[in-house]
Amino acid sequence: MLPSVSDLPLVNASLNGVATVLLIVGYACIRRRRITAHRTAMVAAFVTSVLFLMSYLTYHAHAGSRPFPGQGPIRVVYFVILISHIILAAAIPPLAGITLWRAYRRRFDRHMKIARWTLPLWLYVSVTGIVVYLMLYQLY
Repeated sequence: MLPSVSDLPLVNASLNGVATVLLIVGYACIRRRRITAHRTAMVAAFVTSVLFLMSYLTYHAHAGSRPFPGQGPIRVVYFVILISHIILAAAIPPLAGITLWRAYRRRFDRHMKIARWTLPLWLYVSVTGIVVYLMLYQLY
């Protein structure tokens, strides 16, 4: 059974969680020189993030946005996290695409240069996506 639109925020947070784990696994694999496992984990993280983006866009096309109900200092914390998340999230698709493309083309010197930026930013976006979900849908 397919999830309804109201289920998509949880689906999105779950996809962000899976992407986070896959990114960490991929990093651990490359540090251990397990190239095939690294490739598999990173491609899976990319596919998971594409699925997230499709689900996210579907949700917002049907449900719009949800205002943050919190007041006081937590509201400031929420918006700092949200704004940094949105700005960096816009950079991830091109960064991840270029990083994967360079690996695919076997330009590993150039792949490593951009991957050093892509990985931490992608991890930040994935983790803060979960935090935003928790703050919007579970905190209140």
